[in-house]
Amino acid sequence: MDINSSQAIKQILDECKTIAVVGLSSNPMRPSNNVSDFMQRNGYRIIPVNPNEAEVLGERAYPTLADVPEKIDLVDIFRRSREAGAVVDEAIRVGAKAVWLQEGVIDEAAARRAHEAGLLVVMDRCILKEHLRMKR
Repeated sequence: MDINSSQAIKQILDECKTIAVVGLSSNPMRPSNNVSDFMQRNGYRIIPVNPNEAEVLGERAYPTLADVPEKIDLVDIFRRSREAGAVVDEAIRVGAKAVWLQEGVIDEAAARRAHEAGLLVVMDRCILKEHLRMKR
């Protein structure tokens, strides 16, 4: 399985400009907020997906990926590992190009399903750190 490859990370950062962030919090102390703010400031369109939020980072929030009315390139997952599989399955259903399971989010079976469905997959990595590393 070709997950976490430098090529996959580079392709995601170069091509996936619309990012649905599942678990994005409006609380600036949460990692999801800091990471998404950074990505937004670096030219990516951030779509918050969180049923407990109305708006985050100036963008309307949606309760689920299926509720997002536009094309999603990347689904960035800030959920517990045990909840990641359902999000990955939803990402496959909505036709996302890639899934990114943030640091500490590990679900090997879900990563395999996404890869087998043709999605680019990154797991247990921080997109902000990878962006900084790749864009040097």
